[in-house]
Amino acid sequence: MKQQLIECVPNFSEGNNMEIIRQITGEIESVEGVRLLNVDPGKATNRTVVTFAGHPDAVVEAAFLAVKKASELIDMRKHRGAHPRFGATDVCPLVPVANISMEETVEYARQLGRRIGEELDIPVYCYENAAFNEKRRNLASCRAGEYEGLPDKLKQEEWKPDFGSAEFNARSGAIAVGARDFLIAYNVNLNTTSTRRANAIAFDVREKGRPKRQGNPLTGEIVKDEKGNPVMIPGTLKSVKGIGWFIEEFGIAQVSLNITDINITPVHIVYDEIFKKAGERGVRVTGSEIVGLVPLKVMLEAGRYFLRKQHRSTGVPERELIKIAVKSMGLDDLYKFKPEEKIIEYVLAGDKGKRLVNMALVDFIDETSAETPAPGGGSVSAAMGAMGVALGTMVANLSSHKRGWDDRWEEFSDWADRGRGYTDELISLIDEDTRAFNAVLNAFSMPKKSEDEKKIRNRSIQDATRYATEIPFRIAETASRSLEVIHAMVKEGLPGSVTDAGVGAFAIRSCVQGAALNVRVNARDLDDRDFADDIVSRSEEIEKKTLQVEKEIIKIVHSRLD
Repeated sequence: MKQQLIECVPNFSEGNNMEIIRQITGEIESVEGVRLLNVDPGKATNRTVVTFAGHPDAVVEAAFLAVKKASELIDMRKHRGAHPRFGATDVCPLVPVANISMEETVEYARQLGRRIGEELDIPVYCYENAAFNEKRRNLASCRAGEYEGLPDKLKQEEWKPDFGSAEFNARSGAIAVGARDFLIAYNVNLNTTSTRRANAIAFDVREKGRPKRQGNPLTGEIVKDEKGNPVMIPGTLKSVKGIGWFIEEFGIAQVSLNITDINITPVHIVYDEIFKKAGERGVRVTGSEIVGLVPLKVMLEAGRYFLRKQHRSTGVPERELIKIAVKSMGLDDLYKFKPEEKIIEYVLAGDKGKRLVNMALVDFIDETSAETPAPGGGSVSAAMGAMGVALGTMVANLSSHKRGWDDRWEEFSDWADRGRGYTDELISLIDEDTRAFNAVLNAFSMPKKSEDEKKIRNRSIQDATRYATEIPFRIAETASRSLEVIHAMVKEGLPGSVTDAGVGAFAIRSCVQGAALNVRVNARDLDDRDFADDIVSRSEEIEKKTLQVEKEIIKIVHSRLD
């Protein structure tokens, strides 16, 4: 399973005393599995916005420790600042980044809120997607009256906290804990210095749009409704806010946007729509910039979008998709776009030590041959499988733009996408198999002096051994399924590459057989014999099916060579 990642963006009611902020961020950085991404203090607002991300459990732990430290160091009775606020930690939203749903993120937010309320005795309001009722979805409603209005607000039944006591906590105030979508600050560069034209383009696309006017759409009187509010003509893009401004540093005007829900309106759609609207006004788009960090999926989706517009296969490596996205949206127009510094998952990966998949091939081979039991047969099996599927994916990509097959590009692109998915999964299992084996070794090294220690050690050994059995099973299962790509390519793919797909079938066959061997050897040490017998039986069935399919594939290869 791919690692789940969430982001947390707490706002602390302190923007002047950086020693306090350093102590709070120190708590965040003390938690393994979390990476501090940004600290943004504001003196006038007397508020600091902190951004960190990592595995959900680790992020929740780090957020709790940060809120706790803020409650010890920040006294709301003395706080003054320009920004609305009602607590030492004013808001604490969780944001899904990768491989996690909003529903799951909501559960983590409520888990955090419950712990803050019960352990720190701070009133907690859940907002946005984590809200328990519609009225509390809006942060402004939860925070209405601010800190000074809390004593009266807490007495009202309709504003009883979701977690924690309804008693006024004079020192810490209250906190809003929520789950929201990822917000992207995105600027599009124009070949003009006119803020008015940039604003006009912003009004064309932003969801709010522009005021309706009588007569002349530029100078006519603004039309108002019965309540005296301006009647608005909506823009073309949902979940997008925007204005135009002039950037003196670069001597250009920009359309500056906030994309509040990238699932509704992705970045690449925003770029294309502004490109269109700017052209209608005689203005050219020269590029764009993403402010801050961006989830990997945003770049991959953009890369696939622009490849599809070219009728090109989208089943290409991750780095190629990112390159296409950067070039297509001009993300390096003002300064170089560095994926390792701009993409959240890459920043979090950082230097995680010696990962097999990041080694040069010769180093991986040398590491395997060293006097250590891991990496072993499981990791090598996964690597063979990944290389085998990669060959099938290569044939699909080559076939997608073969001269004369223009009407079939999408068919082969779909096969390349499937191949890429299998390849990525097998690549992730190369290191996972070694981690699983090392977990078994670590369990055996646990103390066993007392009876309690022996029980804990035995349970740990069994849990680790079970996982070390499941990983090679996943390798065999994934590799066996991937033969569908090879089978399709030897039948339908580029004739000149049919032997490449055949070599892929041989590699996948060996991968499945090797992984099945690892399932058998690890299952021997399991106390749960029902589970052990079942997983061995299933791996043998997978191996049997794989050999049959491989035989069919090689038969087709030979027939196309005759």
